[in-house]
Amino acid sequence: MLLAKTLTSSTFKLALIAIGTFGVIVSAIFSYVYLSTSTFVRSRSDRAITAEYIDLQDVYGRSGRDALISLIRQRTSDTAFAGHAYVFSDRSSAVLAGNLREWPATATAPSGWTEFRASGGSPEGTGGPRVRGMIDTFPSGDRLLVGRDISDLDGFTGKIKTAVISGVSLIFVLAGVASVLVTRRTVGRIEQINATSRAIMASGLDKRIPLRGTNDEWDRVAENLNLMLDRIETLMGEVKQVSDNLAHDLRTPLTRMRGRLEKAYNLRRFDEDAQILIGDTMADLDAVLRIFTSITRIAQIEAQVRKEGFRTVNLVEIAHEVVELYDAAAEQRGSFLSMTGNGEVLAIGDRDLIFDAIANLVDNAIKHGHNGGQVVVACETVDGGAVVSITDNGPGIPAAQREQVFKRFYRLEHSRYTPGNGLGLSLVSAVARLHGARIEMFDNSPGLQFKLWFSAQGTQRHYHASGSLSR
Repeated sequence: MLLAKTLTSSTFKLALIAIGTFGVIVSAIFSYVYLSTSTFVRSRSDRAITAEYIDLQDVYGRSGRDALISLIRQRTSDTAFAGHAYVFSDRSSAVLAGNLREWPATATAPSGWTEFRASGGSPEGTGGPRVRGMIDTFPSGDRLLVGRDISDLDGFTGKIKTAVISGVSLIFVLAGVASVLVTRRTVGRIEQINATSRAIMASGLDKRIPLRGTNDEWDRVAENLNLMLDRIETLMGEVKQVSDNLAHDLRTPLTRMRGRLEKAYNLRRFDEDAQILIGDTMADLDAVLRIFTSITRIAQIEAQVRKEGFRTVNLVEIAHEVVELYDAAAEQRGSFLSMTGNGEVLAIGDRDLIFDAIANLVDNAIKHGHNGGQVVVACETVDGGAVVSITDNGPGIPAAQREQVFKRFYRLEHSRYTPGNGLGLSLVSAVARLHGARIEMFDNSPGLQFKLWFSAQGTQRHYHASGSLSR
């Protein structure tokens, strides 16, 4: 997985571009070295051939054919001239002297440079050496070829060429390996930051990016991000603390106020309009108190103060109790509330909190489903994990708004006039996070299916919402 991300990362692509550019430059330099060396070696050989050719030509011009034949025979028998090639022939190409048995078939030009592979022997006595030589035709028709065995030169330049190709290839390989290693390290550190970011989105701001202690730029980035997370967590905690304290502190005076209004309402010393006004005010106060109670309860759940009460619970039993509790409410709306699943579907958690979460989901399904519709609660075990699903055939949720519904006080436009405060699914999400559960939403066409997944071991898992049920 990490290797695949490494090979597709922009850092690796930039590294490949740098390697390509560097490789072209190095290849150009090595090619220049090769060509310069090859040319220098060949030019030295050509100068030696030219000097030898001029000497023999001068002897022919001064002393004639016999003197040249004698000199060639002397040179071919002298070990100091090993590696030289000589052919002196008449106009019919019959060899008069030299260490090659015949005139080269490819040397057809009357003069100039030629290269051929000798087939009739060599200066070293081995067959088929490569020879480079100079040809000249005298006015008498005699022809002279003076050359040298350049097999060693070709071998030398070949070795240089092999070394250049091997060096360039090695540079590319080493650069590629270094790029993969460096990019892998970079991608690895980035993945640590991404993993921490996902963990923060899943469980809260308490996660931090691990440091390696290398004090490099990545450690400094991680330190700065951790400091930023500390600051954000502090600010969010302060804001949350203000709202929680406000809910807690206002609940007492509002409760007292309601008590006084209830007392006045029960005394019945006012006319009917005043009694109605007091009753409506009491109902509004009850709604405000329910909001404050929900906020306080969510704060307690998010603080994870209830985890000490975790134990193995039977979700079928809890779901049955919820269905029995809301059966009358469903009948009142003309809806049909049912449950599927018997036996045991076990999970680890707080029984009361799980009851509240399922109750909120069922309550939403009844309130926001169609009158006379169906609400089905199901419990099952899937891949070792417990799953509770609540399905309705209501109007459903627009896909664009499914990521928003777990926010506090968020309500869909068509549910503004439906009783509720937009905190029900905030409580459900808090319970899910506390239990390491996963929340998923699916279209029921029409309606919505809400699934709450509990892991097999009850360990913390990431929270995911693919839709919404709060309207």
